[in-house]
Amino acid sequence: MKNSMHLYLKDLKNISTNWVAAILIGGLMILPSLYAWMNIEASWDPYGQTDQIKVGVINNDTGSTVRDEEIHVGNELVEQLKDNDSMDWQFVDEETAMDKVEYGDYYAVIVIPDDFSEKLGTVINDQPTKAEVNYYVNEKINAIAPKITDKGATTIVEEISSSFISTVNGVIFDMFNQLGHELQSSLPDIRQFEDYVFTIEEKLPEIKEVLDESLSDAENAEVMIHDALNLIPRVEEASNQGLSTVNETLNFINDAEERLDEIAPRVNEDLNTIQQAIQDTNEFLESVEPSSMDLLDMNEQMNNWNEQINSTVTSIETVEEILQQIQEEQESGEDSGEDSGQSEENNQEQIENALNELAAMKATLQELQNQLNQVDEMIAEHNQELEDMMANLRETAQFTNERLDAFITEYKETIEPRVREEIQHAKSSLESAKSILTKVQNTIPEAQNILNRTATNLADGEDLLESVIAEYPYINTKINELADEIRQIQGETDLEEIIELLQNDPEAEESFFEEPVKLNQNKLFPIENYGTGMTPFYTVLAIWVGGLLLVSLLATDPHHIEPYTGRQIYFGRLLTFVTIGMIQTIIVTLGDMYLLGVNVQEPVWFILFGLLSSFVFITIVYTLVSVFGDIGKALAIVFLVLQIAGAGGTYPVDLLPEFFQSIHSFLPFTYAINLMREAVGGIVWTKVQHDAAILSTFGLVALLVGALFKARLNKYTHQLMKKSRETGLFH
Repeated sequence: MKNSMHLYLKDLKNISTNWVAAILIGGLMILPSLYAWMNIEASWDPYGQTDQIKVGVINNDTGSTVRDEEIHVGNELVEQLKDNDSMDWQFVDEETAMDKVEYGDYYAVIVIPDDFSEKLGTVINDQPTKAEVNYYVNEKINAIAPKITDKGATTIVEEISSSFISTVNGVIFDMFNQLGHELQSSLPDIRQFEDYVFTIEEKLPEIKEVLDESLSDAENAEVMIHDALNLIPRVEEASNQGLSTVNETLNFINDAEERLDEIAPRVNEDLNTIQQAIQDTNEFLESVEPSSMDLLDMNEQMNNWNEQINSTVTSIETVEEILQQIQEEQESGEDSGEDSGQSEENNQEQIENALNELAAMKATLQELQNQLNQVDEMIAEHNQELEDMMANLRETAQFTNERLDAFITEYKETIEPRVREEIQHAKSSLESAKSILTKVQNTIPEAQNILNRTATNLADGEDLLESVIAEYPYINTKINELADEIRQIQGETDLEEIIELLQNDPEAEESFFEEPVKLNQNKLFPIENYGTGMTPFYTVLAIWVGGLLLVSLLATDPHHIEPYTGRQIYFGRLLTFVTIGMIQTIIVTLGDMYLLGVNVQEPVWFILFGLLSSFVFITIVYTLVSVFGDIGKALAIVFLVLQIAGAGGTYPVDLLPEFFQSIHSFLPFTYAINLMREAVGGIVWTKVQHDAAILSTFGLVALLVGALFKARLNKYTHQLMKKSRETGLFH
C-alpha cells in the first residue's frame, strides 16, 4: 500500500511540475462537463420554442345552416389560431401548403375540409356524422418535430371538441331547463298517467273477459249474417212470388170489377123483374076468387107464374153466383196476405147474409111454385081446399114480396156500394203491397251488399280481436312491468327532485361541460423543465465519458514499473484516475447548478452522489483497461452504449425493447441516474440506500477484479498489445 501511495504522489507531482501535462489534465477535467452542459442546455426547454415550428393551416370550410342560423366553424378556428402562439401557424392556400410541407419548409399541414361545419351541424339529426380534420406531416425532417406537431393538431381537435361539446351541452341543458318547467306544469298529468297505468293493470282481467265475450259475440254474429245471406235468395224468391201473386190478384180484382160493372145492370134488372113478378102475383092473387075463376084461365095463369118464378129463381141464382164470386175474390185476397180489417169482415158477413136471404127467397119462390103446382092440381080436381091454398099462396106471395123489397133495398143501398168500396179498398191495399214488395226487391241487393260488408268487417274485426287476444299475454306482462317500474321509481326516485335537477342553470352546466374535470396537479417532486429532468442522465453520462477520456489519454501503467508489483500499480494509478474523475465530477455538478441554473433540491447530496458515481465508473473503466488493455477500452465503450440505451435515462424502461428491459437492473448507470434524480427532485432515503448499495457493489466488484487478476492477466494482455502495435495501427 505504501508503494501505491508513492506512485500516486509521484503522479500528482509530475502533473503539477509539467505544464503540458497540467494543461492536458485540466482539459480532461473540463471536457466532460462541456458534454453535459451542452446537452442539458440544448434540451433545457425544447417545447418552449414550438412557436418557431411552421405549420400550414388551410380553411376550405364553406359553412352550413343549422336551424336557420349560419355557422362557420372553420373561420372561428382560424381566428382562434391567429391568437395562438404555440406554433408558427401559416395561413395559406392548399397548393402552397402542400408544396412547402413536401420540401420541408413546413413541418406539417392541417386542412379543414369544406364540409366541416356541415358535419358538425348533423349533431341535431338522428344520424350525426363526425367532422374530420386532415393532417399531413413530413416525418423525415426531424424525429421529434412530428410528435410536437401531432400534439398541436391534437390540441386543435381537443379545443374544437371542447368548445363544441360545451356549446351543444349548453343547448341541451337549456332544453332540459325548459323540459323541467314543462314537467313541473305536467306533473298532475304524469300522476294521472300513473293512476291510469295502475287502473289498467287492475282492469286487465276484466278487459280479457270482455275481449273473449266480444270474440264469441262476433263469431255468433258472423254465423247469423251468413244465415241471413243464405236466406236472401229465399226472401228474393218469396218477394218475387208475392209480387206475382199481388199482380195476379190485382188483375183478378180488376176483372171482377169489370164483371161487376157488367152484371150490375142485369142484377138490377133481374131484381126488378123478380119484384115485378112478385107484385103481379100478389095483385093477381088478391084479385082472384077461386070460386069465380075460369079454371082454364087460372091454369094458364099458373103456368105463367111458374115460368116467371123459374125466371126469378134463375135471376136469384145469377145474383147468388155473382155474390159468391165476390166472396171468393175477397177470400183469395185475404189468402194472398192482405190484411182486410174489420170492414172486410163486416162485408163478408153482409154478403153471407145476402146469400142467405137469396137462398131463403129462392126457397120461398120454390115453395110458391110448389103451391102453384098444388093449386094447379087442385084446380084440376076442383078441390074444396083451393081457397085455403089460395089464401096460403097470397100470404106466401105477400111475404115474398116484402122480403124481396127489403132485399132489393139492402142490395142497392148497402151490398152493391159496400162491395164496390171493398173492391177499391182491396185494389188500394194490393197496390200498396205491390209498392212495398217492389221496394223490398230493390232493397234486397243493397241489403245483400250491406250484409256482405258487415260479414267482411266482422271477419276483420274477429281477426283483430284474435290478434289482440293473442297479444294479451305480452300486453299484460308489459303493463305489469310498467306498473312495477313506476312503483319502483316512486319508491326510489322523487320526480320533483328530477324536475329540480332539470331546472338547473344551463349556463352553469355549459361551463361545467366545457371543462368537466379540472386537473389539480400535485407534483410530489417538482421538476421545473425538461433540461432539469435530463440533468441526472447527462451528468452521469459525462462522468463515464470523462473516465473514457482518461483511459484514452493516460496510461494505466507507469513507464517504469520497477520496483512496483502489479497490485501496487493497480491501486496507485487508480488513485490518480479517481482523483481526476472526482475533479471532473465536481466541475460538472457545480456547473449544472450554478452555470446552467439547474434547480437541484439537494445540492450537497447531488455533488456527493456524483462523486460516488465517479468513483464507481472510474474504477470500472480503469479496471477494464488496466486488466484487459485495449480490449478493456472496447468493453468500456460497449458498456457505455448498452447503458445509454438500457438505463432508462431518456425513456421509461417500460417503453424499451425487451432486451434492454432485461439488462436494465445490471447496469451501473441505472442506479447512478436514480441517485442523481433523488438529489434533483427530492430524496426518498430508502430508495437512495438501495441504489447506493448496488452501485457501490459494482465498484467493489471492479476493485476485486483488478486486485486479483491484474498481475495474472497483464502478461497476456501485454503480449496482445505488443502484437497489435506491430501492425502500426495501434499505439
